[in-house]
Amino acid sequence: MAVIIKGFHHFAIKAQDFQATLKFYQSLHFEIAHSWSLPEFNLKQCVMMRNKYFDCYIEICDQDADFPSQGRKHQRGEEYVQNSIMHLCFTVNDAQEAYQEAIANGAKPLSAKEVLELHSKSRFVTVANSLVYSPNGEVIEFLEEAIF
Repeated sequence: MAVIIKGFHHFAIKAQDFQATLKFYQSLHFEIAHSWSLPEFNLKQCVMMRNKYFDCYIEICDQDADFPSQGRKHQRGEEYVQNSIMHLCFTVNDAQEAYQEAIANGAKPLSAKEVLELHSKSRFVTVANSLVYSPNGEVIEFLEEAIF
């Protein structure tokens, strides 16, 4: 029997600065749904945050948590680390407005709003997006609605 996936639940990130990361995601309308600690995993602080406008969660753990994770540990001062998880993407009404608001709340600029045509052999899809680095370093894409 095949596994039936019913939806997407959350992304999990390890915060270099827990309070700054929490504050940043609160500025993107995520609210704390639950918080906990797990001493057996060296986890002092962890929260599950839910966006109040759509059913999506982000789990934020403190920097000392001993959990399996993708890639290697981010080194202080590095611009970014490349690995197989590339970015978080949120749908927005206006990619430029979201970009500016994220920067005002501590994000670093990566790419202001761009309009791109994604071509395949049979058709193309036009997308408008912008990208920032969160205060914690993850890449966040703001995507205006597109039909893929």
